[in-house]
Parts: sequence; structure tokens; C-alpha cells
Amino acid sequence: MTLTAADVAVPLAGYARRLHAVAGLGHHVASPLGAWLLLALCAPASDGQTREFLNETLGCDVRDAAELAAGLLASPHPLVAAAAGVWHRERALSETLERWMAGLPADVQTGPLTTQAALDDWARRHTLGLIERFPIELNPLIYLVIATALATRVSWERPFDLAPASALGPSSPWGTELSRVLQTPRGPGHEQFVAATQAAGDVAVHAAWARDGLLVASVAADPSVPAGDVLAVAYELAPALATGGRVARRSLFDLPLGESPLWLVTERTAPIKSGAAREERCTAVLPAWTAQSEHDLREPELGFGAAAQALAPGDRWQAKQMAMARYTRVGFEAAAVTALLAARAMHVPRPGLVRTAELRFGHPFAVVAVTADRPGAGRPAGQHPSPWSGLPVFSAWVAQPEDAEPEDPARPA
Repeated sequence: MTLTAADVAVPLAGYARRLHAVAGLGHHVASPLGAWLLLALCAPASDGQTREFLNETLGCDVRDAAELAAGLLASPHPLVAAAAGVWHRERALSETLERWMAGLPADVQTGPLTTQAALDDWARRHTLGLIERFPIELNPLIYLVIATALATRVSWERPFDLAPASALGPSSPWGTELSRVLQTPRGPGHEQFVAATQAAGDVAVHAAWARDGLLVASVAADPSVPAGDVLAVAYELAPALATGGRVARRSLFDLPLGESPLWLVTERTAPIKSGAAREERCTAVLPAWTAQSEHDLREPELGFGAAAQALAPGDRWQAKQMAMARYTRVGFEAAAVTALLAARAMHVPRPGLVRTAELRFGHPFAVVAVTADRPGAGRPAGQHPSPWSGLPVFSAWVAQPEDAEPEDPARPA
């Protein structure tokens, strides 16, 4: 059976909710996919109740998760660097670990565990230099390290325009804290609309296309909606937008005129190119943002304790993820390294009617970056879809915006 991103969409969304819940309500970025991939690689070593728990945590059968992980590593998306590695001390492997390593996908790097500098170098090389150090500090008691790395650096098909921060609306605290924000330009490359959802009600959605096939979706709900529900909705909408799936869009003519925390809806008479009686137009304003996060993955619901028990029963273990992301006028970049270690003994720390809506991302909102085949690109007959197609790679809860700058000094336009 050939597995695709569609097979893991629901399991990954469920795991993302677990991970972001552990990360909390503060400003942060994470790669649930990076953590999920690491669990999927480790899980085949499990059996009995441990395997049942990992089936539940991964959201699918361990064997299916391992097959999908192997497919993703074997056929990486052109815009997402993906890698996995396993390192161990000489003569430190049990029979269980030897059998597990023998069954690892061919694309998983394996070798001796040497120095911190070597691990840091691996993290830099496989994250486009965005993660400069490995998330775990090596010591002589550690005998096994397993890691995944994901990274992307893309430019928007069409850069954002700039607008005064007051465009976020009078109810946004960011409107007075910031000077400039991002505004969607005219033309292709950006899409914004209001969507009806079960979990979060009506939400503001903005999707930006990067060159060659990565879509980054931002989703804002009423401030009273729990962050977990907003992130869950973003995990539903982003893959649907990337793959041409169904999205319940709201007509602007069904929304009341006037101001709300999510949009300003106005109405006027103006020429309509289509010749219809009425037309809808939508723009969006949202802040630039940067996030750097380090996540302790020891909470039981994340599954790393079960994976460690399967691989190294009775030994000490530690799991962490280091992640970063940057969303600017000209592009998006993000990276994450997720690591699990086992140690013998150690201390582990913790002229018609035109209705226009200007969507306002003026309070904390969710962001999901998903790989995509550009609409209209086509695929040769009989060719299976890429296992990366429509797969969420990074996600964030944006609570600390930044001023939008005319140019990004860290990258060419």
C-alpha cells in the first residue's frame, strides 16, 4: 500500500494538539511532524501495551506510521530539508536495539556517537543553518541519540505590502504597540477569506503561497475561542487549501456590516468587472513575527517515554525539540530538530454592491505551513502523489508580533 500525506492528516493533527497543549498559550513555534516522525521511527521496537499506547499516540498503527516516515525521508519535498539520524556508543547496543537499527529505513543516518560538536554540526547542516546547536547536551553517560530535522526557507510568490499598525483595528493591542504590519498585495499568491468551522466558529483565514510549492496559512478566531481549537482548525484548513480540498467559505453578504475583532465589513457602490449584481472582495493585514522555542517532550501524552521504554527499558531518557520560525514581508523560514536520548544513569532536567472585508490578525492566532503541489501544475498519469503533498510541517501560535520591515536584511528579496 502506498501511503500519502492524506493518510497521516488526522493522526498528525491529533498529535499537534497534544504538543501545542504541552507548549502552552505563550508565543511559540513547533514541528509536530518532526516529533511524530521520531516516534514513528522508534515505535516498531515496541510490543504489548507499549505498542498499543504508541498506536494511540501516533493516531495510527505503528507499522503504517513507520512506512510513512520511511517514505517521507526517501522522497523529501524540494522545499523541505528532512533528515533523521541514530548515533550510539561502541559496544553499547542491546539485542533489542540491534534488531531495531537493522530495520531502520535506509535514509536514516547511523554511526558512532562522538562529540557535541558533531551533533551541533549535524543540526546546522540539516536545518539550512537555522538551528545552530543540537537540543541535547552530550555527556559520557549517554549511549544512544535519535533525531529528526526539518527545515524550510522560502520566498513568497508576491511579497506583502506594508500598512500602518492601526489597520489591525481599534480592539487590537498590537495596533498601538507596533508601527507597521503586512498587508496583502493585489494579484495572485495570496488568498484571504472567512471560513465557517465547527470548532472555532467563523474564522479569518490568510494563505500565502511560496515559490515552487509551500503554503503558509494563518487562522484567527474570536479571542474567546481556546487556542487548541484554533490550531485544530488551522490543521484542517491548511492541508485542504494546499490540496484543493473542501473549505466552507462564508459569503461576506452573510456577515453584518461594521467592526469586529476579526474584520471590518463595509459596503459601497463601484464598477464590477464580472457584470454581476454584486461582488465580494477581501484583503488581510497581519503582523510579521519571529519565534524561537525549546520544548521538553517528557510529558507522557507525547509518547517519548513509551518509545524510550521500548528501545532502552529501565534506562534514563530525555527528549527535546528546538524550533524556530520567521514570517516577514518577503518570505518564511522555519526549522526544528527533535531528539531522544538514552543514558545509563543521569539527571534529567524539565456598479453593483461591493462588500469588502479587511481581515485583521490583531490578537494571538494560529499558523500552519504545509507542503503543496501548486494548483494547475498537473501530475503525469498514473503517478502516485508525493507523500509530502498537503503535509503540515510547522505550526505556531503567534502572540508576540514584530514591526514589519521594508526589506529583510537576512535574505535577498
